[in-house]
Amino acid sequence: MTREPAFVFAGPDGVVVGEGVHTAFPRIADARAALASHSSPIIVGALPFDLDKPAALIRPQSVRFTDSLPDWPARDLAAAEITATSPDADEHRRRIEIALRRLRDPADGLHKVVLARALQLSAHGRLDARTVLARLASADAQATKFLVDLSAAGEGYSGTALVGASPELLVARHGQQVFCRPFAGSAPRRADPEADAASGAALAESDKNHHEHQLVVDALRTALDPLCTDLQIAERPQLTKTAAVWHLYTPITGTLREKSTTALDLAVALHPTPAVGGSPTEEATALIAAVEGDRGFYAGTVGWCDRRGDGRWVVSIRCAQLSADRRTAVAHSGGGIVAESDPDDEVDETTTKFRTILSALGVQT
Repeated sequence: MTREPAFVFAGPDGVVVGEGVHTAFPRIADARAALASHSSPIIVGALPFDLDKPAALIRPQSVRFTDSLPDWPARDLAAAEITATSPDADEHRRRIEIALRRLRDPADGLHKVVLARALQLSAHGRLDARTVLARLASADAQATKFLVDLSAAGEGYSGTALVGASPELLVARHGQQVFCRPFAGSAPRRADPEADAASGAALAESDKNHHEHQLVVDALRTALDPLCTDLQIAERPQLTKTAAVWHLYTPITGTLREKSTTALDLAVALHPTPAVGGSPTEEATALIAAVEGDRGFYAGTVGWCDRRGDGRWVVSIRCAQLSADRRTAVAHSGGGIVAESDPDDEVDETTTKFRTILSALGVQT
């Protein structure tokens, strides 16, 4: 049986595959220094939700850029099932209600917080990560599929892997051009075409979702303004869709003020956006830490950056962390809470967002 690659990053613009580990960089500062000194031709991997925690960044032993995923042998996936939910639906509603009391208090200052749930999954055999990746790719050609060996993060992560399909580009850099595609605001896809179109149209007209989305766009504008000139931000969000979810997104482009600012620098400067954390960031992430604990690599960012500073980073959502023995996994799903949110709708939203990764893992829901 061939060994899993250390890193795979596959989107509509191409595929990056990293094999083996030349150097591990659990400290982001060391990875940035290696790029700045040109001692590493490329850095790939994942950043955790909490940037104070160890990262899973590496210089791979070899890397290749291709047009499509490697033709790995297809393997049957063992049946998997949900063995625990943390928190359950009732506890998630309670957490949302706690957040809503703060969000509706003008004196509090909290405008948005993203709260997530986790599912513990157990398989009756080995979960082959490359097969999961291929299933994600066949389900959604437009999403960025990723597989990251998390061993570089150290204790608790040895042999584990993050696999998923993110619809959300955090940031890309090509030369001095910067591109962002923030998401916020969502609605479920429907089997009936008319109902599906109506669900998307309702999202496009939703004041609650536009409010939630605007908080993300405003935060990115504030973060990018010192780093970029000629910022171009669409006036209104646009609709896009995955197999399971409608989303609002806003295209953003800019030109770097300093050529030395790398794609990794940009990812660190922008993460976490209010799409996965909240607004203001410090208050929202403090609430998340208090009620959820450590998210690990869920809602962090996955990507690559080469010695020229070019690269691409996506938000690590619609993903699961596979255990070292590949017999268990943990999947997360979250939703943005604003003052207008309804707890029942928010629980339903997390259930909808779980579909992408659960389907790829073969979990019956």
